[in-house]
This record gives sequence, C-alpha cells and structure tokens, in this order.
Amino acid sequence: MNDTTSQTPDLLIRIATPEDIPLILEFIHGIAAFENLSHQVTATEDRLKESLFGDKPSAEVSLVFVNHEPAGYAVYFHNYSTFEGKKGLYLEDLFIKSQFRGRGFGKKMLKYLTELALQRDCARFEWVVLDWNENAIEFYKGIGAEVFPDWRVCRMDRSAMEQFTEV
Repeated sequence: MNDTTSQTPDLLIRIATPEDIPLILEFIHGIAAFENLSHQVTATEDRLKESLFGDKPSAEVSLVFVNHEPAGYAVYFHNYSTFEGKKGLYLEDLFIKSQFRGRGFGKKMLKYLTELALQRDCARFEWVVLDWNENAIEFYKGIGAEVFPDWRVCRMDRSAMEQFTEV
C-alpha cells in the first residue's frame, strides 16, 4: 500500500481531491441521515474546500469506489497520545452507502486506514461509535477493536464554548 491508494479489480480506495468536494458533502449528508442528525449539518462546499484542502488542512478524506461507483468515505486526522509520546490516527467518519453494506467494503476501508496508521508510525488508531449502533459495535469487536464502555465523548458546540468563555 502507498499513502494514497488501494486497489483491486472492483474496488478503489483513494485520497480525495478538491474536485471531490461535492461528493464528500453528499457523504456527510448521508452519514448524518443515517445517524438521525441531518439537522446538525452546516458544512458547505466552501467550508470543506478551506478546511480539507486549504493552507492548513484539518483532516483528510479517502473515498471508496466499487466498480467506479462512489460507495463510501472516511474522514480522519492525526491526534496525539501523551502516554505514547506519538501521534495517532483518529477516524471521524466512516460511511458506506446502504446498497454497498454487508459486502466487506467498510472492513476494507478500515484495513486501509490501519495500514496508513502503521505506515505513518502512529501509536493508535481510534474512533467512537454511537451506543445504539449494535451492528457497528459487534463489527468493531469482531476485527479486534476494544470498545470502551466507560469512555464517553464530551463535546461543546460553538454556543456552549461562547457561553463558557463568558463565565
């Protein structure tokens, strides 16, 4: 594997380019609908262009194509482990369109990202899963991931951050 693509006769995984922004936004809306969070999507093509492909990209995106048809995406970025003293790879989103699920494409994307993390000498590869998504939880356990029941994501949205800084 190299840092940009993984390919078999019917499957291609590659790093996204600025030309893929409309497709990335389509996938963002797809995962939001799946998670019943469509009302929270405020991303725009312009914002994605700046945050993913601007001077200081905040994240990377890889796309998966099945027989040249867009099938899914992953959004990821480097985080840092103070305990390890090394960077890690954090998976923000992994989404496979419903018609492509159950055929191993999500697993292939995770394998691609795991290989990428190893290639980049990352200490960890991490992500979160919604507690109601039992299928995903069982899938992740099945590939050897530890699902921590005692760790919960804490998040402040912009409004909460502004309120907190005013206290």
